[in-house]
Amino acid sequence: MIDQRINVRGKTITTFIVYEITRALLDKEPGEVLEVVADQDNAIRADITSWAAATGHQLAELVEADGFDRYLIRKSDVRPSGKSMALIVSDPGLEELLSPLGFALAGALEGGDVYLYFQGPAVRVLDRRFTPHLTGWWRRMFSPFARRGLEQAGHVSPHEKLRELQGLGAKFYACAPSMDRFRVARFDLAFPDVQVVEYLTFAKVMAGADIQLYP
Repeated sequence: MIDQRINVRGKTITTFIVYEITRALLDKEPGEVLEVVADQDNAIRADITSWAAATGHQLAELVEADGFDRYLIRKSDVRPSGKSMALIVSDPGLEELLSPLGFALAGALEGGDVYLYFQGPAVRVLDRRFTPHLTGWWRRMFSPFARRGLEQAGHVSPHEKLRELQGLGAKFYACAPSMDRFRVARFDLAFPDVQVVEYLTFAKVMAGADIQLYP
């Protein structure tokens, strides 16, 4: 018996797909089944399988149909992964943000504790007025086209990803000297509970994390 269906065909970014799955499962009871319709893609299959194994949700069935896959996911009591990830974000470029925010979402979706430290020009990402652009003055004019292409694939805006991350329990830190240097005031921050600190504070966070990612 299927309790809900969602269709994510046309999306290739697995963090987008798994976030939609996670959101759909929130109001389900253990044992209820979610059907997910997605494009046939080995990367999508691998990531959904890995996510299910990490969280404890049961991938009850995977059916190959004509041009798409049907996943039947039975909700289970979520078990925290017990893992933690600390990331440093230094570049506010549209493409340069994809990797750190993608890894952060992957860790949070698997039930891990995620900590992000924004330094240098990347503190601008936390500003409520921030709009991502391609790096390089000659590429900047093509940013609207790039943003639309990324969104079609499933890369929501950086601010939307950060809201998703906070909803999943991620903690944000901002470099105090960088905020002064790049003129980002505390009242400009688009997100609550950002800890404005310096290197030694986040170095302690990184030392206690299982995974550290930085440029």
